[in-house]
Formats: sequence, structure tokens, C-alpha cells
Amino acid sequence: MPRPIKPRRVLFEPDVTYFKPRAIPLSMLEEVDLGIDELEAIRLCDFKNLAQIKAAKKMKISQSTLGRILTSARKKVAEALIKGKAIKIKSLKIKR
Repeated sequence: MPRPIKPRRVLFEPDVTYFKPRAIPLSMLEEVDLGIDELEAIRLCDFKNLAQIKAAKKMKISQSTLGRILTSARKKVAEALIKGKAIKIKSLKIKR
């Protein structure tokens, strides 16, 4: 049995929970689930240009954990863009 997920600090709450390709009804699209912690990792590292070590400290996780979260998030976003899927931002039980 895997270890339980350690609470991650997220200081950002998105106003939008879905992104989808234009002119295609949501009911006809496949979805990619992006966790709020994955979105926070992208926000800190890619949008705010923080180094992974600093971003990890802000999220109160190790740098290696942040790296895994970031890799997973980028892969999901790339899949949605390339395959025309909707992105659903899912909230997890995250410590604020």
C-alpha cells in the first residue's frame, strides 16, 4: 500500500475549472484531470519563473516531489493541447 499523500501548500485558487477547445461541446470531449497541486507547480515554476527548490519550499514539499508533480502536470497539459482534450482542474484535500 502506498504512503498517503503529504499535504501540499497551495496559495492559488483558480477562477476557472475547465479549459476546452473552441466550438466543440464539452459533452463531446475527453477530459484530462489536472490537480490543484499540479496547477500550483506550473504557476510557480513556469508562470512566476521560480527555481524548483524555491517553489518546493513554498509548497512545503521536497524538490524531487515538486519535480514529479511538474512533470505530470506538463504531460497532461501537452496531451490536452495536442489531442484536443478539455482540462478539468480538480481540487484535492490541500492544506492552505
